[in-house]
Amino acid sequence: MTAAARTATFPRQQSSRQAAWHAYRALTARDLHVLGRNLPAVLAQVGLQPLLFTFAFAYVMPSIGTGLGGATSFSTILLPGLLASTLTLQSIMSVTGPLAAELGPGREITDRALAPLPVRVLGLQKITSSAIFGLISSLVVVPIVWLVHPPGAAPEAHVGNWPLLLVTLVLSALLASTLGLLLGTAIDASAFGALLGLLLAAATMLGCVYYPWTALHSIGWVQVLTLANPLVYMSEGLRANLTPTSGHMPTWAYLTALTLGTAALGHVALRRFTRRVRT
Repeated sequence: MTAAARTATFPRQQSSRQAAWHAYRALTARDLHVLGRNLPAVLAQVGLQPLLFTFAFAYVMPSIGTGLGGATSFSTILLPGLLASTLTLQSIMSVTGPLAAELGPGREITDRALAPLPVRVLGLQKITSSAIFGLISSLVVVPIVWLVHPPGAAPEAHVGNWPLLLVTLVLSALLASTLGLLLGTAIDASAFGALLGLLLAAATMLGCVYYPWTALHSIGWVQVLTLANPLVYMSEGLRANLTPTSGHMPTWAYLTALTLGTAALGHVALRRFTRRVRT
């Protein structure tokens, strides 16, 4: 290639990258605008389940002498777990719900595919938008768990390393959103609601939401079995950063799982997404 040809090609490549970046930002801004417009209703809907659960298990049961926390208040145990489960649920649902409609008979995904973006980057944009939604939604849990408890049973939370907490939150949101994209491309639309609900229920019950992973040492086979659940690493990561006195998985373990899990699931999910959009 001559020098003149290389000089002419570079501006075109730069212009293409700029157009793709503008399209990426525009799609993300649109998603956030829709979220902001409906934010009060969305937050009320998101907060209802955590509120009811916290009221029943962190307020009513301790008040009548049947609490689950032992020496540590159940509010302390519940805070990171419920934060992780809400983040996971909302991150997954915010990508799987719209994706099921876009990949349906109407093929609405074609409109987004017309943007000057590679299809894989379009999938990545869906992951990042749903991760932001999950992070915003999870913030609803903090005041609920902090305020709803019997006298003297407030959660004992302490953040010793804010950068590590933020990294854990971001990785958890990205892992959940990536999992949502994978489920949205793998589950048939006709069985989508029932199967997704079953998977999320099983993941929550065995996701160390209501108990620390270290507490399972007496039933070792269950402790090993839960390691296949991505929610375990989110719950334990937040537990390590918010309520370390309640016991938690080693930092290297949950960070490695969150990082490698996001990369591996992201690779598979983006490949499936690309294939579904192009077929």
